[in-house]
Amino acid sequence: MTAAAVVEIIGSPVVCAEGVTETWRDLAAWVAQQLDRRYEQGVDVVYYDLFDANCPPLPEGAQLPLVLVNGEVLSSGGKLSVPAIRKRLETLGVTHHT
Repeated sequence: MTAAAVVEIIGSPVVCAEGVTETWRDLAAWVAQQLDRRYEQGVDVVYYDLFDANCPPLPEGAQLPLVLVNGEVLSSGGKLSVPAIRKRLETLGVTHHT
């Protein structure tokens, strides 16, 4: 089955006093889990580290984390918002399971 939508989240490792953390990767995994519960196989969530060779190009002025839904910018900077992602998905006609 092909997913009805693809959510791409682009982040980077975070350097702090404790060392390097993968905060954005961890949050992207949590977002994927939330969307999978709601849409089952209807949505694919892909996380890219900014330094990955296959990371999509960032639009000019983009900030991390960058969230793309079917290749279009949903958010740039700030927090990862599951409600905002769900709203966009439902606007695209992606239906959730009951």
